[in-house]
Amino acid sequence: MLGKRTLTEKILSKATGVNKPEKGEIYFAKPDLVMMHDITGLPAINLLKEIGKDKVWNPEKIIVVFDHQSPPSSIQAAENQKKIREFVEQQGIKNFYDVGEGICHQILPEKGYISPGMFIVGGDSHTTTYGALGAFSTGIGHTDLAAILATGELWVKMPETMEIKIEGKKKNYLTSKDIILHVIGEIGAEGANYKSVEFKGETVKEMDVSERMTISNMAVEMGAKAGIIEPDEKTIQYLKGRAKFPVKPLKSDPEAEYDEKIKFNIENLEPQVAVPHAVDNIKSVNEVEGVPINQAFLGSCTNGRLKDMELAAKMLKGRKIDRKVRFIVSPASRKIYLEMERGGVLETLLKAGAIVTNPGCTVCIGGHVGLLAAGEVAISSSNRNFRGRMGSPKAYIYLASPLTVTASAINGEITDPRRYLK
Repeated sequence: MLGKRTLTEKILSKATGVNKPEKGEIYFAKPDLVMMHDITGLPAINLLKEIGKDKVWNPEKIIVVFDHQSPPSSIQAAENQKKIREFVEQQGIKNFYDVGEGICHQILPEKGYISPGMFIVGGDSHTTTYGALGAFSTGIGHTDLAAILATGELWVKMPETMEIKIEGKKKNYLTSKDIILHVIGEIGAEGANYKSVEFKGETVKEMDVSERMTISNMAVEMGAKAGIIEPDEKTIQYLKGRAKFPVKPLKSDPEAEYDEKIKFNIENLEPQVAVPHAVDNIKSVNEVEGVPINQAFLGSCTNGRLKDMELAAKMLKGRKIDRKVRFIVSPASRKIYLEMERGGVLETLLKAGAIVTNPGCTVCIGGHVGLLAAGEVAISSSNRNFRGRMGSPKAYIYLASPLTVTASAINGEITDPRRYLK
């Protein structure tokens, strides 16, 4: 029986100490790592104080990143960050990344905190990103976050496991963002509710870690508890020289039993766009082409990595952003920012007319950078297009790949990226 386990079952078996956790049953699990940022951190810290807990269970397993309001955009945000800094100092938390270092979901893999087989929780819904390295990682609320800070464990309901197999050769105008948008559109925003999704298939195997992070990141947009990709040689190479913990790849058994299996073939897939105001409202780019835009955004924990920036720079070489468009670019980390400068990407973006911000969530979180006025339209490489997400609730947000976002910024309207690709 133990030879028929999914990767999800193996990781949660290790975390709970139960050989074969039963689906739907509740167990106590011990996370390998806990992450919190400048928005979710303070409510958890306040709860910790309310229950009279003076010390966290293990400061070495806690990572704090300031990324959402970075730098602080209000007096209140500054006060909140000050209180979290004081807590970090008092508790002896060494894994602290202050304003300007980057987005939590980029920092943790980049700095080597994530290894295959780990069980990780974070005070942010897109904690699922770390599944790209073969970990079970999931977002939690500040109440659960406070409980873990105090005790080092939390309850977990054993999820069902869904296998999503993606096949077909990815053409040069397609990115992993197009693929995951297509998957979400087919499955629906609630199609994987509280399920652990394991992504497989030749298309996924061909993706590098950067592309896989986009897939795992957006698994939560179809309700998934986790979005895991089995570790392989690309995973090992990515972790080489950076992993802080032992790298022991786990894989699903060949005879593992999944609760649901779904197959996709992306051979003839066109660039995809999520239309306001839902992430699963997906159309091909040619169905929405020509919609005028006021703003384009390249960045976020979904698509703020170096590869995304390079794709944009290649398309922008010798071209200009439309004068009516604000093209805001936010690298996902300081390291990526420096690599953009060294490789000439930064210069290309600036010469084309882009506005390059400090590393951080910036426009995606909607509250201090790149806000939209009523009636304005944005196309974004981020992960959510809910009403009011980037400013006015009367604004409109379209989600697309870095290629489609950049092409639209050049043309001043939603544009098929194939127009600018050789």
